[in-house]
Amino acid sequence: MKVLVGMSGGVDSSVAAYLLKKAGHEVIGATMSIWDKQNDFKNITGNSGCFSPHQEEDIKAARHICQQLGIEYYVFDCSESYRKIVLSNFKQEYLSGRTPNPCVICNSTIKFDALPQTARLNGLVFDKFVTGHYARVCFNEKVNRWQLGCGADPKKDQSYFLYRLSQEQLSQVLMPLGDYDKAQIRDIALEAGLEVATKPDSQDFYSGSVNDILQVPPQPGNFVTKEGKILGQHNGIWNFTIGQRRGMGISAEKPLYVIGFNVEKNEVVLGFDDDSLRKSLTTDHLCWLSVPRPEAPFRCLAKVRSTQQPTEVLVTPMEDGSVKVEFENLQKALAPGQSVVFYQDGLVLGGGIIDKDE
Repeated sequence: MKVLVGMSGGVDSSVAAYLLKKAGHEVIGATMSIWDKQNDFKNITGNSGCFSPHQEEDIKAARHICQQLGIEYYVFDCSESYRKIVLSNFKQEYLSGRTPNPCVICNSTIKFDALPQTARLNGLVFDKFVTGHYARVCFNEKVNRWQLGCGADPKKDQSYFLYRLSQEQLSQVLMPLGDYDKAQIRDIALEAGLEVATKPDSQDFYSGSVNDILQVPPQPGNFVTKEGKILGQHNGIWNFTIGQRRGMGISAEKPLYVIGFNVEKNEVVLGFDDDSLRKSLTTDHLCWLSVPRPEAPFRCLAKVRSTQQPTEVLVTPMEDGSVKVEFENLQKALAPGQSVVFYQDGLVLGGGIIDKDE
């Protein structure tokens, strides 16, 4: 089988390419270039972000790995698509008082879509697209559907970030690391002599100020209590997220947290820890992977953050296509713009974008 491996310059994608080459497949490596060299961002604090001017270092590492493995390597410019889709969504959401998850959007629209499409437009022919994600893909003949499963290592499972993949995308994907844990992958890299074996993982979307991307002037407004009492001033609601407890510069009898926004009045609403607890949420922009769109209420597990332990929920489909999610236990800091992802028996059923909490 001929496969195209999305190479990030890190250990996971490098080992994915190595394992497939060792298994006898014809392997091609490719990296998506997403950084626009015309960006003039001033507040970059490191190079751990996947969106970074330091991508040339990752490309150099990926190219060297492909040379070690004896496979072809290509770099494809996906920066325009990334700017129009991922960065545009990022800016729109933040300026609306919401907290986007750019990795979720990037996976479904760029990494698993624009990259393999661009490769084919440039004449590459391959049967499957491969990534180093810790997740599993299988075809269930009983339901005639491709399904996305959690990775074997719960500490590294990345299925949360992949819930927006389509049936067509899943049908064209291999994820060979799904049955491994991180320690095993690093051991394989060491045994294979891959120099990225000890390279640290990328931690963030962007290791700089959100204002670099938003490119908007300060918009002073008030910090207020939920009763409307003014506590102080801020320079823009986009500098804050639901659940945040630092950076307000306001003293109080107990730690203050961001618990909401009044976008029309340009207000950031603050409260105490208990004020951020919620019982339910509504979500839209739904994507159902391993099951068809449900018509009746059902119970399952859910995550509202990638690192969260799944919690029991009741999911109720609404007439407008959204769903209401009711949690067994109160949840803290449910941020509109983030994702809620549904699980059952180790499968990702689907998920959606949090619209509002209740």
